Amino acid sequence: MFEVLVISISKPIKVGIYKDGDLIEAIEKEGMTSDILPSIFKEILEKYELKTIVYVNTPGSYMAIKVAYLFLKTVSLSKNIEFFALSGFEFNDNSPIKALGKKYFFNKNGKVIIDFLEEKSIISDFKLPKSLDKTNFSSDTLPIYNLPAV
Repeated sequence: MFEVLVISISKPIKVGIYKDGDLIEAIEKEGMTSDILPSIFKEILEKYELKTIVYVNTPGSYMAIKVAYLFLKTVSLSKNIEFFALSGFEFNDNSPIKALGKKYFFNKNGKVIIDFLEEKSIISDFKLPKSLDKTNFSSDTLPIYNLPAV
């Protein structure tokens, strides 16, 4: 059985296929989550028997998170696949993540805050890990938006 990790809050969208916790295939595609995820998962489901789907549910693009959640939750329910969520900070060396306008999300002691980017800030690209650390998997998979209501 295989596990899939989906990072849809950045461009390109990154999807990793894992066997026994180790990365065996990496997929990167440019485009909108709503267009890309169905085509990627069509190929994955034809090729692999999935046990687990994990996706990034915070912080980042509201629309990418919503679309990924709806699509992946539907796949997990219809195919009886475990479904988990993780924070995006796990995949970019805990660096700031673009929020709205000139503001960014920051992880301060496990709490997500929104602030302006400092000049000395380093922004790391998102990376698929070589192995999955299941200790941080959350069964609370609902999207977490982190921005106050306007």
